[in-house]
Amino acid sequence: MFRSMLVRSSASAKQSLLRRSFSSGSVPERKVAILGAAGGIGQPLALLMKLNPLVSSLSLFDIANTPGVAADVGHINTRSQVVGYMGDDELAKALEGADLVIIPAGVPRKPGMTRDDLFNINAGIVKNLCSAIAKYCPHALVNMISNPVNSTVPIAAEIFKKAGMYDEKKLFGVTTLDVVRAKTFYAGKANVPVAEVNVPVIGGHAGVTILPLFSQATPQANLSGDVLTALTKRTQDGGTEVVEAKAGKGSATLSMALGKNGVEEVLDLGPLSDFEKEGLEALKPELKSSIEKGVKFANQ
Repeated sequence: MFRSMLVRSSASAKQSLLRRSFSSGSVPERKVAILGAAGGIGQPLALLMKLNPLVSSLSLFDIANTPGVAADVGHINTRSQVVGYMGDDELAKALEGADLVIIPAGVPRKPGMTRDDLFNINAGIVKNLCSAIAKYCPHALVNMISNPVNSTVPIAAEIFKKAGMYDEKKLFGVTTLDVVRAKTFYAGKANVPVAEVNVPVIGGHAGVTILPLFSQATPQANLSGDVLTALTKRTQDGGTEVVEAKAGKGSATLSMALGKNGVEEVLDLGPLSDFEKEGLEALKPELKSSIEKGVKFANQ
C-alpha cells in the first residue's frame, strides 16, 4: 500500500522520455483514457495529453459534456486521435485497449470541506470505474487523482486484487502537485530560480500525510527552523489555500498535472532531519487510517 502512495513523478525523467520520442524514427502507439474528462482537472489534463507526442489515441470519458471537450481538444494539431465517450454505456469502449488510465472523476473540494468529506461520493465513483478497468484494460497503468487519494488508491488496489490483476508497480496516487508546491514555496524563501529546485516529498496526499523533505532540497539554503516549519505547513495546506482563494468556485486544477511497465525502482527515504523524523511518525497513523478506510469500503 505504502509503495503505491509514495510514488512521485520525476520531471527530469519525463523530459528525457519526451526528448527520446522526438528523436526516434518510430513512436509506439499508446492509448490514454481520462475518466472524468469534462471536469475542472479533466479538461486541462486532456489538453496536456493531446500535446504529449507519446500519445497516439486519447479517449475522453465522463457522464456528461464529453463530446464538446473532445471536439475542442481534437482541433489541436498533434498526432493523437481524440474520441469522446459519455455515460456508463460507453465506458467499456472508452477503456478497451488503454495503456494508461487517468482518473480525475468525482466532485471537487469546496471551502470548509476536507478530503474525507469527499469520500462518500468519490469512493463509489472510483470503485465502479476500477471495476470497469479490471474488466476492459487489466494491464493498463492507472493514475489516481480523485480525492481522497489516500483512500481511493487502496480502493483501486482492493478491486484489482479481487479481479486477480493487481500490480503494485502499475497503480499510482498522483501527488506530483505536492512536489510542485514544495519547489515553488522553497524557491521563494531561498531566493533561488525555481527551475533549479528539487524537493523530495514523501507520504500521502492530504494534510500532515504530506511530508516535504526540505533537508534534502537542492540547492541547499540556510533557512531557519521556523521558516522550514512554515514551508512544510504551507505545502501541506496548499490545496486548502487554493480552495479558499477560489471561494467555492473550484479546487486546484491548473497546477495538477513513467517507465513503460510502471514503477522501475522504489527509492529509500534518505537522511531525515529531526523535524522530518517527527513528521514521518506523525503521518503514519493518519495515512494508515485512510488506507484502512478505503480497503473497508472496497470490501463491503
